[in-house]
Amino acid sequence: MHLTVGAHSARHIRRIARSCLAEWGLPHLTDTVELALTELVANVVRHVPDRRCTIALLRQPAGVRVEVTDGAARPPSPQGDVRPDSETGRGLALLEALVDKWGVDLTPEGSKTVWFECCTAAFR
Repeated sequence: MHLTVGAHSARHIRRIARSCLAEWGLPHLTDTVELALTELVANVVRHVPDRRCTIALLRQPAGVRVEVTDGAARPPSPQGDVRPDSETGRGLALLEALVDKWGVDLTPEGSKTVWFECCTAAFR
């Protein structure tokens, strides 16, 4: 999906993810995928000036891979110690806690893809 995202886009993207996971027989991954995907979309809204991105949901033998590609070349970086009352800075820590694997791929064109994978219990 090629999108320009805004403050309310995550709700629609979660609905699409939920539908794909149900169709693939992976409804047990829905909560994790929706929350992690919401964090990545929020980062695009917050940090990418044109708010354009490409989102890919990929069925894999072990589960699902989600990729969010945007035109901002700067990779996300952990915020370190985040104050308990802070409203930002928890996204990567949350991603780390939720998913089985995640990473960032930089392209020669100056864009980046932040991705994560969630595995079914049989592959953990």
